[in-house]
Amino acid sequence: MMLTLRPALLKRHSVLPGFDLTLGITVLYLGLIVLVPLSAAFLKTASMSWPAFWEAVASPRVLASYRLTFGASLAAALLNAVFGLAVAWVLVRYDFPFKRLVDALVDLPFALPTAVAGIALTALYAQNGWLGQWLPFKVAFTPLGVFVALVFIGLPFVVRTLQPVLEDVSRELEEAAATLGADRWQTFRRVILPLITPALLTGFALAFARALGEYGSVIFIAGNMPMVSEITPLLIITKLEQYDYAGATAIAVAMLVAAFILLLAINALQAWTRRRQGR
Repeated sequence: MMLTLRPALLKRHSVLPGFDLTLGITVLYLGLIVLVPLSAAFLKTASMSWPAFWEAVASPRVLASYRLTFGASLAAALLNAVFGLAVAWVLVRYDFPFKRLVDALVDLPFALPTAVAGIALTALYAQNGWLGQWLPFKVAFTPLGVFVALVFIGLPFVVRTLQPVLEDVSRELEEAAATLGADRWQTFRRVILPLITPALLTGFALAFARALGEYGSVIFIAGNMPMVSEITPLLIITKLEQYDYAGATAIAVAMLVAAFILLLAINALQAWTRRRQGR
């Protein structure tokens, strides 16, 4: 009886015909594109002994790269969440000259090759660069340069995630809050922010995930000094160039597991936020 009810239950939730076929294609496509490559990394790592695996993923140089990669990615995603919200708010709520140009510039990190972005940022923030020569501190070839590059590539994810949500927020809610005596900050904090929090968390998660795997725009401005400004993706490439495939896949698996746990926690927070809103 259970076997006969499950297909009926699946088809009952399907609005369009062809559910079984599209579901099979989806699972097959995701398996080939996502699961098979990830499984290959795990299988390659499984050939290592536990002491060898631990030595590969927990050496001082690798731990330093973890701290820089995850720390800079988290800091950049948090900054992008704040200023991405501000940019999306301005683009949605205000009309000003060259608005379409500003809106198009937000997508520039999407279209720009990452190597070009890295070279441009390095030329800009080097000690003899347009901005770097006027700054009282060094940006290029330091961990701060990694942070700057990750902010650059992560901003569009937050802005484009928030824009459609802000467009759907009714102005009548703000007017109703104002008639009840709320000032602008109270209206934003108690009315608008709870509505856009799931989208804000989604944009943060996308920016964070993108920053974790960034390579091209970072290696030029980072300086790539071991224990100082060396990111984990570069360390994986270095292992591959040394023909240490097992060590490279071990570090990749460690990064994958850590990133999955963090994204799972963010998704759980999103679900909790939606439940509190009664969605």
